[in-house]
Amino acid sequence: MKFYQKLSTISFLKKSYAFKFLFVAFIGIHIPLIGMLFYVLYGSNNISANTILIVALVMTLIASAATLYFLKHLIKPIEIASKALDNYRNEREVPSLPVGFTDEAGLLMCNIQKSILENERSLNDNQDLIYLLSHDFKNFTANSQGLAELILDENPSETVQEYAQLIKKSTTQQFVFIEIFIKLLKDEEELLNRPLKVNTINLRSIFDIVLIQAAPKLISKKIDLTPIFEIDEVLLTIEEDLLVRVLVNLIDNAIKFSYPESKIQFKASMIDGKIGLVVSDSGIGFDRKYKEELYRKFTTRSRVGTSNEPSTGIGLYLCKKIVEKYQGKLTLDSAGVNLGSTFSVLFNKME
Repeated sequence: MKFYQKLSTISFLKKSYAFKFLFVAFIGIHIPLIGMLFYVLYGSNNISANTILIVALVMTLIASAATLYFLKHLIKPIEIASKALDNYRNEREVPSLPVGFTDEAGLLMCNIQKSILENERSLNDNQDLIYLLSHDFKNFTANSQGLAELILDENPSETVQEYAQLIKKSTTQQFVFIEIFIKLLKDEEELLNRPLKVNTINLRSIFDIVLIQAAPKLISKKIDLTPIFEIDEVLLTIEEDLLVRVLVNLIDNAIKFSYPESKIQFKASMIDGKIGLVVSDSGIGFDRKYKEELYRKFTTRSRVGTSNEPSTGIGLYLCKKIVEKYQGKLTLDSAGVNLGSTFSVLFNKME
């Protein structure tokens, strides 16, 4: 940046990044010519042609190296701007880019800085507004539920009791929805702030943690979960707790839509050169034409489980978002209704 800053103090170069490049290139091209003129004019009178050729080649090489060196330093603003964008996208790190330059590179850094700051303000304002609205909605819902309970305390007629019970049931569902919505916001915010770094993951240890969390539901429906490990230890950018969260969600999903006393399989293996973590079941499956809709937030395709387990409609959405954040891919497939489902998480193999 120092070389770029110095050139920006020259009046005729101040407002044009292209002129800076042309100026450096012009000087670099003419250094050998100027050097040769001085050498011929002020050198000895009996300079041989071979000597002139060697001097010309040496000066050309030196000038080329110097020109490339200064051009490399001149593109520093572009490198800084690119790195700032990458860091913000991957780690939500707010940069501090210089904003006082008036050429194209300076305007690029200035616009990136302003856009990131505006985006941060917008995200924070929207999140604050949503939390405020969620809080107010909970109060309104609590008021309605309180009134319904007061009505029931008065021993009303059977019809009024039925209406009051419906109000209570409706407000309870509203409470659940608000809590799910707030949880989704918090999970998305946490995901944005997680950095990308390479971690050594022991898949057997991860599965043991997942199994502990899934055990009550497996026991309740008498479902057998069978693990198959063709790979054990892998390098991934995702952190252990997030991978556990993804696998727990996928296995919970498989349990929910599997019939009692059925089987679920978890397999860790290499699939087309990628690290594959696959959960497959023989449950109710789904129609392939609705596959993409199952990924969506609060999807209308969410269903109750085989034992009437509720569904929030955000599980697969969050799993997909987490996996893609950490350079992976989540796919789901089914041969059709009542023919089971397969959920595959694929990560690139890292060296």
